Amino acid sequence: MIPDCKRRYATRLNSFASGAHLHWPGQGGRPSTLQMAARAATVPGLTHLDLNFPDQATPETVREVAAAIGDLGLAVNGLAMRYYGNPAFKLGAFTNPDPAVRREAIDLTRRGIDAARAIGCDLMTVWLGQDGWDYAFQADYGRLWDLELEGIRAVAEHDPACKVSIEYKPNEPRSFSVLPDCATTLLAIREVGAANLGVTLDLAHVLYADEQPAFVAMLAARHARILGVHLNDGYGKRDDGLMVASVHPQQTLELLMRIRRDGYDGVIYFDTFPDFTGMDPVCECAVNIATVDRLLAIADDLDDDSALADALARQDAVAGQGAVSAALYGRR
Repeated sequence: MIPDCKRRYATRLNSFASGAHLHWPGQGGRPSTLQMAARAATVPGLTHLDLNFPDQATPETVREVAAAIGDLGLAVNGLAMRYYGNPAFKLGAFTNPDPAVRREAIDLTRRGIDAARAIGCDLMTVWLGQDGWDYAFQADYGRLWDLELEGIRAVAEHDPACKVSIEYKPNEPRSFSVLPDCATTLLAIREVGAANLGVTLDLAHVLYADEQPAFVAMLAARHARILGVHLNDGYGKRDDGLMVASVHPQQTLELLMRIRRDGYDGVIYFDTFPDFTGMDPVCECAVNIATVDRLLAIADDLDDDSALADALARQDAVAGQGAVSAALYGRR
């Protein structure tokens, strides 16, 4: 379980570019990483930030950026890889048909791991959205699988003390991802066999992979490790990035209960997109934190609810829904 004193919340830094023309009037262009961090630091209850590598922090700037974030009263949870620098990555990072491009992607990830370690972090999140295909007869699937695993193995072995967490996603930007769901990702981790590999569960990704969040959390904890939890919400058709529990409150609650039961004690990260519609990111993030605080308090009550435990043992959906709806919405 996650004791109150260990509740740690991180957020997507790019969210704090939302409404930049209002927050920084007269400033042209996108706000800097530190400007967004300073704005994020005004969110009550926020404790951490994740940095995208190399666009928000480079090997040359990561120490300076991390120190400035510390001065704001926040900590860096970890780095997350972004493969945007080379247009060739659009055809794949670890699975690119060009061996020189594959080496570039692997070397970039290794430098990201070194950057994380340089500021005292031990978490690198890897999202391989470019690795996939768009057409039948575009690729040799066995070759893609082998290349993906070779790349993952190469970065995992670079620094065994750094945790490498794979964030899966069904598609986007490619029509099909090599690692589209939890089971496939766990199979890849098992084949690679590196002890420092694990899974990042992004709720919106899980939903539009047509998965039940608490069920895949159980699988990930049983067959690997959950190294990251990204909370948001959506309608299961795409990566909506909506506010936490705004569409799926029961599934979010069940996921929180599951990861606590399985011993997850990491940061809860809000991967939401207030910038897509110009929402106030400070208020949006504050509501996300308040929502999770409330859900965790409800989870505490339900952990001790014998009626719910009996309903689960009997697989009694009616009794289970009664117990959960009373906890969520109150008893009349």
